Amino acid sequence: MSSNYQQIQPEGGVPIKMWTNGVPVEAEAQQQLANTAKLPIIFKHIAAMPDVHLGIGATVGSVVPTFKAIIPAAVGVDIGCGMMAAKTTLRAEDLPDNLGPLRAAIEKAVPHGFSPRRGGRDPGSWENPPDTVDQIWATLADEFDALCELHPRLKNTNNRKHLGTLGTGNHFIEVCLDEQGAVWFMLHSGSRGVGNAIGTHFIELAKKDAERNQRNLPDEDLAYFEEGAQYFGDYVRAVGWAQKFAQRNREVMMANLIATVRQVITKPFESHIEAVNCHHNYVQQERHFGEDVFVTRKGAVSAKKGELGIIPGSMGARSYIVRGLGNPESFESCSHGAGRVMSRTKAKKMFTVDDHIQATAGVECRKDEAVIDEIPMAYKDIDAVMAAQQDLVEVVHTLKQVVCVKG
Repeated sequence: MSSNYQQIQPEGGVPIKMWTNGVPVEAEAQQQLANTAKLPIIFKHIAAMPDVHLGIGATVGSVVPTFKAIIPAAVGVDIGCGMMAAKTTLRAEDLPDNLGPLRAAIEKAVPHGFSPRRGGRDPGSWENPPDTVDQIWATLADEFDALCELHPRLKNTNNRKHLGTLGTGNHFIEVCLDEQGAVWFMLHSGSRGVGNAIGTHFIELAKKDAERNQRNLPDEDLAYFEEGAQYFGDYVRAVGWAQKFAQRNREVMMANLIATVRQVITKPFESHIEAVNCHHNYVQQERHFGEDVFVTRKGAVSAKKGELGIIPGSMGARSYIVRGLGNPESFESCSHGAGRVMSRTKAKKMFTVDDHIQATAGVECRKDEAVIDEIPMAYKDIDAVMAAQQDLVEVVHTLKQVVCVKG
């Protein structure tokens, strides 16, 4: 397999293999990758995806293999965040001419966003979760109770009421058309409030652990638990549970989304003709180069040979359903999207509502000031990102959104 990466060798660290040909990479992100590469627990090398950009502690768009240890801040707080897509038997011509009512119906059906009002209700959670949510929660509840016994602060979190909800920021629900005119539903969400609480709690514990063991960390956010450490096992259990929650969260939302579309579009249709549900912020044990290691994909998708994944563009760009090529050098991974080129704050300063309206022409979505930070220009060019990883994945479908609901 021809190699498409450049290799950097940081002083005192493992190599960094970067799939970033033709894609800009900020100096801060490179420094962050070099910091991670210096940790004694890193296995073989770090793989940087074409959408790589600065994160907290570890870089977004990186694949970090660790030997007998895990870095909680590399997994982050949106544990199990990822994508789900389902192809339907609907065609472009089956969609109504005016997509506004369809978007309004989806926004009404799926809790999304967050506006913390004192004593008010969080619109991003259920007031009374529907039966479908409770049935799925029942499959998660026992394990969650066991975690709460060990770590009581996880109890008072948004857990059951966040199952089947979208969240904020770059989380979205989209109705898309593929290259053949077939209608797809796609959504992006993670483990919501409870995953955030789990991530935050264990990141703090790892930092305390590092202080006690006086590790010479290049960045305190790179604190890690080693196998056998007091909280290592608890973290592995908690993170596994949050990843399960995230996956079910997307499934519940997708079922709700399909039921809602059926109320607006009366023509009978089938869904899940092809379906993909993949994480892009998670850790799991895998075998690479003959060793069992923990692989943390922080903003990266598993791309084993033949495995389907989703690489979304921005609100105004194309998204891709891809098939993995199983490249061993990237630890069988690919990018998780286009990747930001600027912070949310910078995007809000640089662009206007008019810019956003122009950039999202032809997409039924919010066109107000509150979503300027998600303007397509705040992201890297998805075509350049895809070109840089031709040795990691092949494109199966190209999707263009016609409706977009933002958290």
